[in-house]
Amino acid sequence: MNDPIIIIDYGASNIRSVQKAFEHIGAKTQLTADPDVVRRADKLVLPGVGAFGSGMDGLRRYNLPSAIHEAVQRGVPFLGVCVGMQFLFDESDEMGIHQGLGLISGRVTRFPANFTIHNSQSTIHHLKVPHMGWNQLEPVGKHPLLQGIQSGDYAYFVHSYYCELQEATAVLAWTDYGFPFVSVVAKDNVFGLQFHPEKSQSVGLRILRNFVEMM
Repeated sequence: MNDPIIIIDYGASNIRSVQKAFEHIGAKTQLTADPDVVRRADKLVLPGVGAFGSGMDGLRRYNLPSAIHEAVQRGVPFLGVCVGMQFLFDESDEMGIHQGLGLISGRVTRFPANFTIHNSQSTIHHLKVPHMGWNQLEPVGKHPLLQGIQSGDYAYFVHSYYCELQEATAVLAWTDYGFPFVSVVAKDNVFGLQFHPEKSQSVGLRILRNFVEMM
């Protein structure tokens, strides 16, 4: 853990909590909005909360998308967290159509309004949006990012939008919220967590440690 984790600082409000989570596991960190630092990074993390469009505007304001692409192309491990995971995709329909980083094929869309769930007793439950609170992870196969994570382990979610993938091989874990949605993704050296690892106690810290150690 000698090389610092470069955490991209474009104004997202959860950046400090993500930084503290990495430091809790013994990782060195550095916050930056400097695209040159991002280009030279050994590991990159992109946190995110709030609206997709304004977040992408923040990245563009600092000329960060091209720097991120350059780092990813040379094989730098890159982790997106919550909305930071959503930025990995081609586009989002949150308050209009907004272009993402296009690192994983797919789009981001809202949980359906008035979605109902029928259980075995025919009881109807209405899906609440945003999806907020603890929910279970269902890993797909084995991957170093999820080493030590078991089917049914809980993570903490806060989001109204979810990712629809065009690349099924990029799915590392699903979570059920009325229907299964992807909660962990990976494509080559690009990774994403829809939940907040910094709020997910031992499960979240284990995944962050895996990210730091696996490359």
